[in-house]
Amino acid sequence: MDIYGLIGYPLGHSFSVGYFNEKFQNEGIDAKYVNFEIPQIEMLEEVIASNPDLKGLNVTIPYKEKVISYLDNVSPEARTIGAINVIRVIHKGRSVILKGYNSDVIGFTQSIEPRLEPYHKKALILGTGGASKAVNYGLKSLGLETVFVSRYERPGTIQYEKLTPDDIKEYNVIVNCTPCGMYPHSNKCPNLPYEAMDSHTLLYDLIYNPDETLFMYKGRKQGATVVNGLEMLLLQAFVSWEIWNEE
Repeated sequence: MDIYGLIGYPLGHSFSVGYFNEKFQNEGIDAKYVNFEIPQIEMLEEVIASNPDLKGLNVTIPYKEKVISYLDNVSPEARTIGAINVIRVIHKGRSVILKGYNSDVIGFTQSIEPRLEPYHKKALILGTGGASKAVNYGLKSLGLETVFVSRYERPGTIQYEKLTPDDIKEYNVIVNCTPCGMYPHSNKCPNLPYEAMDSHTLLYDLIYNPDETLFMYKGRKQGATVVNGLEMLLLQAFVSWEIWNEE
């Protein structure tokens, strides 16, 4: 039986394990998807060594960047982004080759593109982690100008408390790439001037649990278009499967 899985910590919110095991059952595929909850990235080597039938992995928080140093090969796109969320595991004799890819960028781009209007020219990206790098790459590929928003003073970022209503009008696509508002902390949301949002604002939250985060709710009340991360997850999972099974 082929094994696929997810590495990250913690994994209580994992979507992939249910999605893939249902897919395997429905399509009669002799495979199993497992959550590998590893407190340190160094434990990846143990996961690989103890699972000889492992064919592929997804990577989630907090290892999308840290995992790169463990890979034998990284796709040009994933190297440019600087984050990995799919690993193809290839067995050649006694050796194991690990190839890294990024399906987040494909899932996100395919999901947001139909919702973009001609007046969507600039975007705020909330957060600076691995997912935000894929989102930045995707938005730029669609022709948008981007700025990262961080809680901390970092080069090339603006801080939440410095955002003005005018910024919200100008950067009218806002993508939340942070865990702020994720269950069980669904009473929280990023600190933004929501009152400046209107029908020209597009809010995209990578979170999918709850279905409507407080970030989305507060934007929707101002007339904004709001989207959660479920469609992106489905699209990137589809791409992951294609990567693992390409000839």
